[in-house]
Amino acid sequence: MNGQPHTPAPFFRNAVLTGACGGLGQALARELIAQGSKVALLGLNVSALSELAALAPERCAVYVLDVSDSAVMQEVAEDWIRHTGLPDLVIANAGVAGGFDSSQASDLAVMRRMLEINLLGPATTFQPFIKALQTQPQARCALVGVASIAGWRGMPGNGAYCASKGGLIRYLQSLRAEMRGSRISVHTVSPGYLRTPLTAGNRFAMPGLMDARPAARTLLQAVAKGRELIVLPRRIGWLSRLLDCLPDALHDRILRNQPRKPRLGEAGATAIPGLSQPPARH
Repeated sequence: MNGQPHTPAPFFRNAVLTGACGGLGQALARELIAQGSKVALLGLNVSALSELAALAPERCAVYVLDVSDSAVMQEVAEDWIRHTGLPDLVIANAGVAGGFDSSQASDLAVMRRMLEINLLGPATTFQPFIKALQTQPQARCALVGVASIAGWRGMPGNGAYCASKGGLIRYLQSLRAEMRGSRISVHTVSPGYLRTPLTAGNRFAMPGLMDARPAARTLLQAVAKGRELIVLPRRIGWLSRLLDCLPDALHDRILRNQPRKPRLGEAGATAIPGLSQPPARH
């Protein structure tokens, strides 16, 4: 013993993280950097990404991209692997949220863009790394998709988001089955309500509201332990399951009377990359 404090090895040595600009994404990035991991920070806000990379410039790289652009994602994957090797953690965290009204033609563009980012984005993120990992069967990697409890059941005024996250859950189930028997594991994360910019404009009750930093820490610990289905916080999953025991008509009536998530252009709505923000409607 030399008397020096022991620094535990990181859960993951090499991580790729999309949506690193946002609330949960930033918290995940900070946790990974604090653990000593090499981290590829992917997102659209170069200043936010650069601020994170400055925490450990020798271990971080910044990539500014749209996660639904498969050609650019392929270039990013090749560059990261060339400089740091294969990742042992890939987190598809990038996502957008917003209210949706099927009677409004303008909202169809919102649904299309939400599906591109929330559903196509994870598949685009994983694809080049899966291809590279399969050339080296001894390499281990955890693929993590950040879905939502909103993907468990449709909610009035939130059809686009629920559809995108419900589709993501089914995609991750399919991918998990395909990867069985390999060293690639697939993990589905279903957060409830996290204190992030995506929930800041919500006008309804958010039971179990959780701060992003402990959520990120719990997520990484759960993946490291091999848990394939992760709910944050766990108790909100039980509450959701309990509500699902109600008859559909009663469940719908309860939800229908709740305030709706703001639509694009309404006060409190979050911006959706790739869509122009109309003047706020109050």
